Amino acid sequence: MMQNKTSTKILKVGIVQQSCSADLTANFAKSLAQIRVAAAQGAELVVLQELHRGPYFCQQELSGNFDLAETIPGPSTQLLGDLARELNVVIVASLFEKRGVGLHHNTAVVLERDGSIAGKYRKMHIPDDPGYYEKFYFTPGDLGFHPIQTSVGKLGILVCWDQWFPEAARLMAMAGAELLIYPTAIGWSPEEAQDEKVRQREAWITVQRAHAIANGIPVVSVNRVGHEPDPAGGAGLEFWGSSFVAGPQGEFLWSASTDSEATSVLEVNLARSETVRRMWPYLRDRRIDHYGDLLKIYRD
Repeated sequence: MMQNKTSTKILKVGIVQQSCSADLTANFAKSLAQIRVAAAQGAELVVLQELHRGPYFCQQELSGNFDLAETIPGPSTQLLGDLARELNVVIVASLFEKRGVGLHHNTAVVLERDGSIAGKYRKMHIPDDPGYYEKFYFTPGDLGFHPIQTSVGKLGILVCWDQWFPEAARLMAMAGAELLIYPTAIGWSPEEAQDEKVRQREAWITVQRAHAIANGIPVVSVNRVGHEPDPAGGAGLEFWGSSFVAGPQGEFLWSASTDSEATSVLEVNLARSETVRRMWPYLRDRRIDHYGDLLKIYRD
């Protein structure tokens, strides 16, 4: 096997895993405070979890929850942009976007160091499961799978349910993403059996590590943590935290606990992807001439 010179392109990534309260002002203030904590530790890029402004409101279909949506640009992007400019960091945030009357998206937005909006990604895969009634709230994204160019690199932003689909990760990698980033809100019902909880969490971790391996690029996954009650009086959801960063061979670079908040900064060598892809040339050996059936929903 040929030897490669070791190159480095170190990016200091800040991850904020937090619990969410019903007090939107206090909750958002906590997010902003933890961005400051990460920046003080040297973070150049800070990633927040999915829909970090408040509780995960999709446990029930309630029309009043549409009042939580906001425009982009809007109040949250203004505050986040001001903070990005003050701290000289890039921020990945997740918002309930009001695009028009009766038209809403689950949108990740990237704030550049100068406070401007570098780009946004609208969640493409929308779940509809008990406790996760997102199809009631979100229109599927229409921006496609395009990395967002920033001063810290080309970021492949995807959101939660997107993380289960290898096609999304592959398309981001094919478009030159240097890093896959998944803001997430996922957990289990307190009523589920313990062994099932373990299987769900391990599957979630494994599939994302596989995206890192199959594409030879690092993955950053940031989940929320803590119990959030069901407004209809059910068991609610226990978000399992477990935010993590994996390298281009799926190796763990950092991981958080299942039950507590965490703000951490770690170094990710983006240049290492070049070395890994030379050893494991998945993109070179793809047989696109035989993948046409991937455009079908199912092969009958």
